[in-house]
Amino acid sequence: MFFVNLQFQYKEFTALFLAIPFFILLFIFVLIWKKKTIKRIGDEKLVRSLISNYSQKLFTLKFILLSLAFAFGILAVMNPRKPGSSDGISRNGIDVVIALDVSKSMLAADLPPSRLENAKQLIDKLIDKMPDDRIGLVLFAGKAYLQVPLTIDQRSVKMFVDAAGPDAVPQQGTAISDALTMSAKIFNDTEKRFKAVILISDGEDHEPNAVKTADKLTQQGIMINTVGVGTTEGSTIIDPSTGENKKDADGNLVISKLNEEELKQIADETQGVYIHLQNSEEVVNSLISQLSQIAKKPLTNSALLDYKTFYIWLAAAMFVLLLMENYIPERKRIVS
Repeated sequence: MFFVNLQFQYKEFTALFLAIPFFILLFIFVLIWKKKTIKRIGDEKLVRSLISNYSQKLFTLKFILLSLAFAFGILAVMNPRKPGSSDGISRNGIDVVIALDVSKSMLAADLPPSRLENAKQLIDKLIDKMPDDRIGLVLFAGKAYLQVPLTIDQRSVKMFVDAAGPDAVPQQGTAISDALTMSAKIFNDTEKRFKAVILISDGEDHEPNAVKTADKLTQQGIMINTVGVGTTEGSTIIDPSTGENKKDADGNLVISKLNEEELKQIADETQGVYIHLQNSEEVVNSLISQLSQIAKKPLTNSALLDYKTFYIWLAAAMFVLLLMENYIPERKRIVS
């Protein structure tokens, strides 16, 4: 049957159907208003004889056609579709969210050319080692932002990673707790396994709640693995707006240092591992080894399914109905 497996891509537009009862009430109001107006003009029989070629049936028909066109338009926007072939789409893997610190401290060059560039190279190599896993991306500084929801489309994730930088997050700082909270929202709440977060940061957290947040994620079955980027000796930071070393309010040079302690606590809280980024190949191997301990599940990425869509037929029906309404007169055809 046609309706088997039929689904709507944009269900949120269903609310537009609430406008149709409003249109019906408006139509009834217009009919009542016309009748009252006829009575107010003068002699009702005389007025009706003057407008005898007016057809209420045609007026009603035009309204019905407009309403149907509106309904078909809503259905077209909702994009009804049926999933096609899914060969090669199903895989066995886990869900992994990469939370990448893009605060200005990640521009420090104690890990040449910068902490951020080394983190990007690490992610690029890591993704290549995870062909069967769904990957999501969160960027954070003073606030966390979802960049890519969980997907098997690795090229999309890499594209967003390549473009990542301090400009991607308007609010500066390092809010690790917010990054972990945002990462947790991406996962399926009903599952208590198959989930991991890889937090990549220099650990210069400006909020004290990261470890408490990590404990909450543990209760949701999420493993957090942390990667520390930078050195404990630290480095100055180039301010992108001035091209000079960043200074504090007193004019002193700002030295950004790797805070390993907090990153270790976060990983320990969720039975994950902390790794200091020095050799990207070694870090990738360690992370893959750690992630391999998580049970895997069948994954299907709906974004890559071959869908058959029907919006064009609904849009065509809407167009035809509008044409019909436009060419139907409200007056009766007078036969001579």
